[in-house]
Amino acid sequence: MESVFNLLHAVMFIINVFTANGTFCSLQGEPVYPQLSKDGDIIVGGIFPFHRTWEITDMSYMVKPSPLKSMQYSQSVIFAIEEINNSSSLLPGVSLGYKIYDTCSSRAMGVRMALALINGIENSILDEPCTKPAQVQAIIGETYSSVSMAIAQSIGPFSIPLISHDATCECLSDKRKYPSFLRTVPSDYYQSRAMAEMVKQFGWTWVGAIRRDDDYGNSGMAAFTAAAEQLGICLEYSLPFFTTYSKEKVLRIIQQIKSSTSRVIVAFVSYWDLEILLDVFHEHNITGYQWVGTEGWISDSTVARLDKHKILQGAIGLTIPKTKVTGLKEFILDINPLKSAGRAIFTEFWETLFNCKYTVQNNSEDIINVYKAVYAIAHTLHNLQGCTQTCPTKKQPDPLTFLEHLKRVHFKTKEGEEVYFDKNGDPVAKYEIINLQTIEDQHEFVTVGYYDSSFPAHNRLAVQMPSIVPVSVCSESCPPGTRKAVQKGKPICCFDCIPCAEGEISNITGTKIHQVETLYCLYYIIIFFRYKNTPIVKANNSELSFLLLFSLALCFLCSLTFIGRPSEWSCVLRHTVFGITFVLCISCVLMKTIVVLMAFRATLPGSNVMKWFGPPQQRLSVLAFTLIQVLICVLWLTTSPPFPFKNLKHYKEKIILECQLGSAVGFWAVLGYIGLLALLCFVLAFLARKLPDKFNEAKFITFSMLIFCAVWITFIPAYVSSPGKFTVAVEIFAILASSFGLLFCIFFPKCYTIIIKPEKNVKKQIMNKVPVM
Repeated sequence: MESVFNLLHAVMFIINVFTANGTFCSLQGEPVYPQLSKDGDIIVGGIFPFHRTWEITDMSYMVKPSPLKSMQYSQSVIFAIEEINNSSSLLPGVSLGYKIYDTCSSRAMGVRMALALINGIENSILDEPCTKPAQVQAIIGETYSSVSMAIAQSIGPFSIPLISHDATCECLSDKRKYPSFLRTVPSDYYQSRAMAEMVKQFGWTWVGAIRRDDDYGNSGMAAFTAAAEQLGICLEYSLPFFTTYSKEKVLRIIQQIKSSTSRVIVAFVSYWDLEILLDVFHEHNITGYQWVGTEGWISDSTVARLDKHKILQGAIGLTIPKTKVTGLKEFILDINPLKSAGRAIFTEFWETLFNCKYTVQNNSEDIINVYKAVYAIAHTLHNLQGCTQTCPTKKQPDPLTFLEHLKRVHFKTKEGEEVYFDKNGDPVAKYEIINLQTIEDQHEFVTVGYYDSSFPAHNRLAVQMPSIVPVSVCSESCPPGTRKAVQKGKPICCFDCIPCAEGEISNITGTKIHQVETLYCLYYIIIFFRYKNTPIVKANNSELSFLLLFSLALCFLCSLTFIGRPSEWSCVLRHTVFGITFVLCISCVLMKTIVVLMAFRATLPGSNVMKWFGPPQQRLSVLAFTLIQVLICVLWLTTSPPFPFKNLKHYKEKIILECQLGSAVGFWAVLGYIGLLALLCFVLAFLARKLPDKFNEAKFITFSMLIFCAVWITFIPAYVSSPGKFTVAVEIFAILASSFGLLFCIFFPKCYTIIIKPEKNVKKQIMNKVPVM
């Protein structure tokens, strides 16, 4: 029995040495010492959570040893520093030392350790003054976001960099609050968006969410929610969870999940939260959900083994791409006490006594992040001190100067990975997408895609799911012939499909119609340009004809401004563009009519009237007529412009979104001026309709203006009596019908003659009846 007891003592000695000299978390106020330290010309600090809680060393040998991952973090720091000290190319002649402390996952302890590091007071307590120069160049750590926030705020005024390998909270990118914080792990800003894009790609528009109730979980879930809303994804619930929650509180969370209809759970939690959640889910027989995880838990190598009840089967999530650091595994395993005890015997005894498997995560993503943090410090020092064959000085640089240069450092690791920080102190966000699959009766995470924020937006995400993707929507897509009707009191993802009202059409069809109308104008423009030197084009005032075709194209296009949800700019644009383009169009027609009349009057003996109606006068007249309309629109918009309005009067069960005119006088002034010009044009064209001209344009103008006036006279009562979308439909119909009337009546006969009857498009035919204009 005594020999067994001595053997246990020997094992505990090995464990204590292996877990950083066996110093468990001390009580507040007691002296604090670094768990690991080494002297050097310049000191690098380290702060890691070797233990999860405040505790006194348990010598009963009845508990499993604490997790060793933080020990691997510290060994990564030491490994990188030893590599740098042995390097002839990086910081030659300067030795780096280190002091590494345990935070016990506590904010208070973390701040205390940080202050001890920067002031060099090993037994300092929080209320002692901090007046000594900083004793470390930079601090690497902490693992948790909440602890990192407390430390970063405390050391920020001293300009001492805190470089975290695992704190991902988006809030830490705020340089106003955390000016000296940097990290080698991507921010949750990108992770949240990557998760939202991934969820959208799988068609999951109706999801639930569980978040860790702290800065990490709440901030990450807020970012995910914002990104999800932009992509049309709805959250049925978003539940906070923490390991210290009471059973009653956890039970309420479970009941809400069981009563939900979504089949996807987005989990913004840590590994420790997940361990408790899986037990609770198994206890209440909750299975069959698709889990979407953050790198905070899904990247942990023990999750697959933890899921004994297959609750996480098919889980998918993001993890930092793993990179192997050459020599790190051998370094960690080559710790002297383990080596002297015999590695094989120690490993066998460890696994037999504690019923667990000892593993070294050589390719762990956060360990490589620790490694990169050390090298970022070394490269910054190297650049600052101007090192070549040897460094000219071994002095510690000014903290503020060092911090500014650290933010701009850019280098490659020996494995070829680029390391640099953006303006927020964050690295480029790169993730692997992994999926929990069962392979030969074993749970394994398999890489199924990637996300890279440095790529263009449409190429950032690439993912393939090998298994059947579950369906998680609140409502199925509506079939053709029906439309969505949002269910009262529910998110937009929940809707009923009801038949479309009679006469309603899709926007796509309308878009195709508008494309055809633009094409008609373009067709006539091409014909007129191709045959611009032929008699019929010359005889009909080619310059005004081209300007008229251009204005008609604008009239067709202005109808597009009436489509879509009314906004401030669209309400202003639709009426002003309509008014100005139609005046430009009618002004061209009016000038063509006047020129026809004056041309025949010019044939009278002794008449020189055409000198007042040459091309310069025609352009000036069109411009003057148009500027009057522009002035009316400016006065309208200055005094009382149109604005979007919710009409609640016409239907009790509907809210109609429409454009309120603002000043009715302004609207009717715009419309009245168009009508005045149209009426004048019609009268003049009517008077010229019987002039002796085989290609008398006045006849065609008379017909076009008759259609134009008829359309807009009919428009007035229809517009006044039509609410909401019907008002818009009436306006669009009037614009298209009147524009088609002008286009068809004025240009179709000419184009018909040019294309179908080219024998009539000769100078002899024109000169027999009318002089060329």
